[in-house]
Amino acid sequence: MRTVLFALVVATAAAHGQSAPDGEALYKQHCATCHDAGVPRAAARSVLEKLSSDSIRTTLEAGSMVQQAAKLQPAQKDAIIAYLTRDSLSQPAVAVNSQCAPEKQTYSATLRTPHWTGWGNDVTQHRFQSSEQAQLTSDQVSRLKLKWAFGYPNAQTAAAQPAIVNGRLFVASANGNVYALDAATGCTYWTYNAGFPVRTAISVDEKTNTLYFGDKRTGVHAVNAVTGKGMWKTRLDENPIVTITGAPTLAGGVLYVPMTAIEDAAAANPRYECCKLRGTLAALDAATGQVLWKSSTITDELKPIRKNSLGVQLWGPAGAGIWSSPTVDVKKQRVYVTTANSTTDPVAATSDAIIAFDMESGKILWSYQGTANDGYNLGCDLPDPYRTNCPSTNGPDFDFGSSAILVELAQGHRALIAGQKSAVVHAIDPDANGKVLWKKQIGKGGKVGGVQWGPATDGKTVYVALSDAQLRVAPPGTPGAQAALGRSFIFDPKVGGGLFALDAATGETLWHTPHPGCPSDRPGCSPGQSAAVTVIPGVVFSGDIGGILRAYDAKTGRIIWDTDTKQEFKTVNGVAAHGGSLNGPGPVIVGGMLYVNSGYVHIGTAPGNVLLAYSVDGE
Repeated sequence: MRTVLFALVVATAAAHGQSAPDGEALYKQHCATCHDAGVPRAAARSVLEKLSSDSIRTTLEAGSMVQQAAKLQPAQKDAIIAYLTRDSLSQPAVAVNSQCAPEKQTYSATLRTPHWTGWGNDVTQHRFQSSEQAQLTSDQVSRLKLKWAFGYPNAQTAAAQPAIVNGRLFVASANGNVYALDAATGCTYWTYNAGFPVRTAISVDEKTNTLYFGDKRTGVHAVNAVTGKGMWKTRLDENPIVTITGAPTLAGGVLYVPMTAIEDAAAANPRYECCKLRGTLAALDAATGQVLWKSSTITDELKPIRKNSLGVQLWGPAGAGIWSSPTVDVKKQRVYVTTANSTTDPVAATSDAIIAFDMESGKILWSYQGTANDGYNLGCDLPDPYRTNCPSTNGPDFDFGSSAILVELAQGHRALIAGQKSAVVHAIDPDANGKVLWKKQIGKGGKVGGVQWGPATDGKTVYVALSDAQLRVAPPGTPGAQAALGRSFIFDPKVGGGLFALDAATGETLWHTPHPGCPSDRPGCSPGQSAAVTVIPGVVFSGDIGGILRAYDAKTGRIIWDTDTKQEFKTVNGVAAHGGSLNGPGPVIVGGMLYVNSGYVHIGTAPGNVLLAYSVDGE
């Protein structure tokens, strides 16, 4: 791959009488400050070198690194890509015909059959599947085996949770494609190209046979579930670093779409005017894509604050992005979101918060702040002059990455429950303007610690996975370590992880199962459990950064099954595929089968590009 790309770079430069750009020098100038410094949220160079050229190009041109790459010429981007992928191999073309046979009758996206749609499987974000829908008992879980695997071409992260409706699986990918697969066999019905990477889960409207999702450039798409044809697309923001990571929530013919900005990464550039962008919640007419309202998570006026050490004007307040899927309260006609930290001074009162919006108008009704004075961006982890945009509070970066769960308690009482990167689980009263019901500290928390992508509940018990992953310096040449600034870093194999069962009404710990530990033959393994949790009656599922998915007895916490997803897989579509870290979305259980994506590109984590399907009648 590098040879071909480098030859093109040289040829292009020669045609214009120029010398070819030096990819290594450009990388050191524009990228190494973060990627070689062990900066949280910045994948190490050893991870970047495993990515495909298409994956890196998408990140530079349409992903989180748009701002950093804005002043690079096309030939310079090519040179950086060629430098990073010098040891990579092109993925082979699809070698098998994976198209499904023509259907005998027209497909319908009916929810009258077993299904999972959206992020949390309902608008209250419980991440719970009933016995009727799961068709998988606790006694059967130990017999789960791999039935099929599907590889995502030209992708090295698998962060989009699938939806399953009436025997068909819909899943998005980092290569910009959305696939409709047969849930039983993995064959392909159709492919829709969104134009940009998609990491959101997919919401399904059975009345209109329509799929809804958001892409990483704030495009919201409506696609026909039967044909795969686009019905409408609405772009919500033209700024290239504003993105959609949380799944749009469909309720009453309206899509509630969350947005965040990768401005904390842009702030690592000392010449960037940090920071002006804020989290946004938008309401769209599901039939037409028309924007009904857009509301910011910060209502205070944006003002110039100070100038940094290079004389660049800084602004605020900013930040409080929405990473996760909104929660809809049909009873009170409200939408609840959780927010990220502030990215600049002054720190907004609605950062690291749970916010209630009026469904009709988009007006903020009330907010509850989990951590005050949390101003942070990536500049805070860098030396001068790169840290000049760091807010005065400098962290601790304890934002919410998980959706709030709306729970019905005894005697008509209710609770909103959400986990935070501080490792605190919060329960507040949505009917008393966010009054605290209980708070539970389950770990130490941290930039890649605490509760990352969310708990699950059966209505009485809340099941919470703990990350608390920790990087440490390792001797040079240590297997699994990532090189940065002349040193090697590796996850501490003995720090982090664990699953907790908390009483939803009181926060009391019912049981706690520590992570069983990283095997000695698994270099770079971390016990951190960052991925979202999923629960069915009697069983809780939680994956770890090391790539192991486990099933726990819901009453005792005893581990009853596990599977290793961090390996090579033979796929039904002939794409070379391997699993990696389990992070972001959790497993989905429908109709006797379990589906999970494996592979996640982040600091210290292992990339991958595979969707795995398990059943009791697997291989």
